[in-house]
Amino acid sequence: MLTLSEVVSSITPADRAAMSAAKTHWDAVAHPLSSLGLLEDAVIRIAGMTGSPRVDLGKRAVVVMCADNGVVAEGVTQTGQEVTAIVTENMSTGDTSVCCMARRAGAEVVPVDIGVAVPVKGEKILQRNVRRGTANMTQGPAMTREEAVRAIEVGIDVVRALKEQGYTLLGTGEMGIGNTTTSSAVVSVLLHKSPSEVTGRGAGLSSEGLRRKVDAIERAVALNRPDSADGVDVLSKVGGLDLCGLAGVFLGGAYFHIPVLVDGFISSAAALAAAAICPAAKDYMLGSHASNEPAGAMVVEALGLTPFLFANMCLGEGTGAAAVMPLLDMGLAVYNEMATFDGINMDAYVPLA
Repeated sequence: MLTLSEVVSSITPADRAAMSAAKTHWDAVAHPLSSLGLLEDAVIRIAGMTGSPRVDLGKRAVVVMCADNGVVAEGVTQTGQEVTAIVTENMSTGDTSVCCMARRAGAEVVPVDIGVAVPVKGEKILQRNVRRGTANMTQGPAMTREEAVRAIEVGIDVVRALKEQGYTLLGTGEMGIGNTTTSSAVVSVLLHKSPSEVTGRGAGLSSEGLRRKVDAIERAVALNRPDSADGVDVLSKVGGLDLCGLAGVFLGGAYFHIPVLVDGFISSAAALAAAAICPAAKDYMLGSHASNEPAGAMVVEALGLTPFLFANMCLGEGTGAAAVMPLLDMGLAVYNEMATFDGINMDAYVPLA
């Protein structure tokens, strides 16, 4: 298995020459210049990620990191921790929201048990459990630094395996009761925002539940004092195993030159941590939607990404990533199949001053 330090030291910025070639091709396609907006930008960026203007996203997967969080003991969720295991196993049988959406998008859902509190069964579940859920971060660090690094390396290794199987586009997703609390804590530290600014109701908390959630984050940050300049430290002290695994997927995407779609708030919190660990990894991330969580748009902006969708979604699981895959297909259809100006004997559009 590749180590985190090996991967981080080897990640390079996106290939600007490939991006320039993709832009040149777009400008030759018989359509008004830049008229497909973000779809054109995405194809150009993907060319830079893969190092080639020949873009193929034919085989895609949504990697869903599943883990439990000890902070649920503070009454920060509407449902019990047992739901994590139930939904994880349902992903193996195709009976969750992201599974339904991924089938329409032509994507495989890859559930990973990276930290579910109890053993889970399912033919499609990748068994990569680092520990059976994190500790309660209001009482001390959520996990050790060594455990956080191991979980990040699990994410990297999942990308390695998918790369070897020919996958060319990855989406990110998660399942873990309590993970909007850990995500808000991570974002609060990395963006230097108060917990109240970045914390929402998650899966339907009451006002009293929201108060408990903010209070738990404030206590966890004050007790553990995570270092905002050290993404691994932040993840280990106030994050979760699912966030660590997703950070590894983003780092693995950058290392293996595979574009990775950022899903919603939880996924974007992991992406923010990955960028703190290795800033160049941002070149290999694509936005999908702006989560309805209070800090959803805030985190996407901090990553320098522009969402395709503003749909008030906040489900997680990778549903936003799956939702934009067909949009990328439409952009690629024009990029790869449309006639050029030369091909139809038409004068090309020129940029206006």
